[in-house]
Amino acid sequence: MSHDSSRPAVGAEQYLVSLVSLALAEDVGTGDETTRSAVAAGTMARAVILAKAAGVISGLETAKETARQVDPAIIFECLRQDGEGVIPGDAVTILRGPARSLLTMERVLLNFLQRLSGVASLTRRFVDALEGTGVAIADTRKTTPGLRFLEKAAVRHGGGVNHRFGLYDACMIKDNHIIAAGGITAAVEHVRRGFHESGRALPLTVEAGTVAEAEEAARLGVDQILLDNMEPETIIAAVAMIRRVEERFARVDAALGTGQAPPRIRIEVSGGVTLESVRGKALPGVDWISVGALTHSAPALDISMEIELEL
Repeated sequence: MSHDSSRPAVGAEQYLVSLVSLALAEDVGTGDETTRSAVAAGTMARAVILAKAAGVISGLETAKETARQVDPAIIFECLRQDGEGVIPGDAVTILRGPARSLLTMERVLLNFLQRLSGVASLTRRFVDALEGTGVAIADTRKTTPGLRFLEKAAVRHGGGVNHRFGLYDACMIKDNHIIAAGGITAAVEHVRRGFHESGRALPLTVEAGTVAEAEEAARLGVDQILLDNMEPETIIAAVAMIRRVEERFARVDAALGTGQAPPRIRIEVSGGVTLESVRGKALPGVDWISVGALTHSAPALDISMEIELEL
């Protein structure tokens, strides 16, 4: 089920510190030889982070942590907030401190800001494309290895919502699970048996590639059905089928007075969704559309650092 999964398996602060440390080790290694040779120790400078293209900012906490790890003496002033839009020429942050430190951290800091702002900016374009429909845009697990926590935060900054964070916080029965288990019904029964034995129930989603599969999943009363790679007319038929099944459950419940009718099934649409096609799939009854491109294909937002000496 889609939800705002915003935390990795480890603590967020520990994750951020470790990730930035790894990025700096990769780039700086044993030291910034160019800066150490070219810039005199004690030289002080002012650096401005500038947007060179229109978009949405994300990654400021990561940028701040990068500056802190390179040199705690750097003064980091945010002029924009994560989730805020920018246009070319907008100043995002101002940093003051030793010129050597500012130059050493430049590429890692910009890599984070450009990548994460790119994700936020692309998400905002998808969100804007669905304005007025009531359908949300969600991400997927198609993230850059090691950057999922930050990329999912960037999706939220762009106005989207998060799908499950990983394999541990929700159950999604996909096509290969269905094949391996011997069918949708068998897969759902296996999962629910596991829930019963462990005493821990998670949101349960079933992927459906046809209207018949959507009906089978609906009859099992799962929490969410993912309509995968369906054309708009098939989505309409699948949504109608799911709602008919729910209505039958409701009538039976009313007749028996059992109070056992399951809650409304959430409906997700996914599979090859583009900016051109997304609005055509935001049909009545659809709750959200998940888009892998938000994180696997977002272009970096053009952001630069400009340095001037401070006397």
